[in-house]
Amino acid sequence: MKVALIQQKYDNDKQKMIDKTSKKITEASQNGAELIILQELHQNEYFCQSENTVFFDYASDYKKDLLYWSRVAKENSVVLVTSLFEKRAPGLYHNTAVVFEKDGSIAGKYRKMHIPDDPGFYEKFYFTPGDLGFEPIETSVGKLGVLICWDQWYPEAARIMTLKGAELLIYPTAIGWFDSDSSEEKKRQVQSWVTIQCSHAIANGIPVLSCNRVGFEPDRSEVMEGIRFWGHSFVCGAQGEILTQANPKDEVILYADIDHSRTREVRDIWPFLRDRRIENYSDLLKRFCDE
Repeated sequence: MKVALIQQKYDNDKQKMIDKTSKKITEASQNGAELIILQELHQNEYFCQSENTVFFDYASDYKKDLLYWSRVAKENSVVLVTSLFEKRAPGLYHNTAVVFEKDGSIAGKYRKMHIPDDPGFYEKFYFTPGDLGFEPIETSVGKLGVLICWDQWYPEAARIMTLKGAELLIYPTAIGWFDSDSSEEKKRQVQSWVTIQCSHAIANGIPVLSCNRVGFEPDRSEVMEGIRFWGHSFVCGAQGEILTQANPKDEVILYADIDHSRTREVRDIWPFLRDRRIENYSDLLKRFCDE
């Protein structure tokens, strides 16, 4: 199965982003991709750099956005993983990945569970933690374990998706550096980001697809220095091997071929799920083992 990850810069306008992304989806489909992954919050800038209620307006078109991306998936006959700002009710919003089937129907959705609150990443102001759990989404190309960005750092999320039958782990992402970070710190951050996700692939014996954005986005409040998104979108196999990876600067469509039979072979030679000692893992349900 051919997959495509679309790594992009923000063009300072929602409609421009929608038009550009739609063209990239068509290009990827014409090149044989059956599954296409978009980056986190791909319609707009990463607005969580500051706390500002004006940005809640971005979620007001959620239902219209669903109709639009449904049509794009159907016209291109692809399974499409989108990342949208969902208005569920006044004062109640989610960071939501919606997966569309090849016929345009909604195969399922995932609401981001782990919500960061760090300088430049003030997501707790905007997003209510997800309440749909870690449930793989059944599609014509397999069961997709869709998670979002900050979820990347949590092995528990990847494990639960796997235990429920996910065949791929997918992470729409928006992560980057501050220009004031040292070159050494930037290198450490990217290495950590790649390593933790490849470790999910290894521990669970399934491929990982991670789609990040690129380009510098200033903080509109001018409080923060802005974020330079580091790209490096990648696909790794079931042993954590990098199959393909984008660079940190360019807008690209990143292609990879996923071989599900390889996943089965890896699971047979490294049967990590077989040897789990589930009767001894109760401490995982504690915040910290200090008692």
